[in-house]
Amino acid sequence: MKFHLAPLEGVSDCAFRTLCYNYGADVTYTEMIRVDGIIRRNKATMALLDLKNDVPTIIQLLVVKPSSARKFVAMFSTLFTASGIKPVGVNLNLGCPSPDVICEGGGAALVKRTSRVQELVTILKQIGVPVTLKIRLGLNQLEKDKMVYLNLVNGVDADGFIVHARHARQESHEPADWLVFEELVKTGKKIIANGDICTAADVAFFNQIGIQEVMIGRAAVRNPVVFSVLKGGCGETLDVEKGKYLQLCSKYPSHPKYQKNVLAYLGKGAQMRGG
Repeated sequence: MKFHLAPLEGVSDCAFRTLCYNYGADVTYTEMIRVDGIIRRNKATMALLDLKNDVPTIIQLLVVKPSSARKFVAMFSTLFTASGIKPVGVNLNLGCPSPDVICEGGGAALVKRTSRVQELVTILKQIGVPVTLKIRLGLNQLEKDKMVYLNLVNGVDADGFIVHARHARQESHEPADWLVFEELVKTGKKIIANGDICTAADVAFFNQIGIQEVMIGRAAVRNPVVFSVLKGGCGETLDVEKGKYLQLCSKYPSHPKYQKNVLAYLGKGAQMRGG
């Protein structure tokens, strides 16, 4: 089983990604980054492109307009010149439930726009790295019932589909609907399961139905050792985890909010937004 660390707003900086990678995450993600902010070279947005080591990292992008995607592709090679470290892939956010993002036509509002998403994927593939989608089951219960997510998976030529098994109107305390995955597997596309995965039994369920990759978010920020444990390794005490994390914060500094958030979430059943 391959394990992905989910993109988590206010959490997924280089230090936290590195911590989870050291504990067994196979691939990590930046938090959601607005392409229009990159195009404008907005300072705060550019800071999210914090690839500072060789931890396999995929950058998650929020983009709606093909014109913006083309501008991003044109400038992509200049974004990582200083560090010389490039992302191992690009992920399109089709899951953000934020009303502001939805009003812009982004995030979960894109799930039903198969043609637009295919256009964005085609443009971004020019970069030369895998392009994946992170999707919800639609904007609301109606879209879920109409299986717009299945139309998207069938109709878009992406390199993988990370499926967060909730629609955008659902809260994180509402259970993810894993029943959708058996139908998704039948598409023959690469499916990565996301939502409420935290135990060996959970991983065994997905392995049994033919899914070989899962994404973990909230369980990882509560206990980053979860990746090691799910791979058959041992856990560590919370003090050890905090100590290792703080060392990484010193080595890979970022905005203080990341350290504050992670230390607040460690060991707790915290609520957070994932991209």
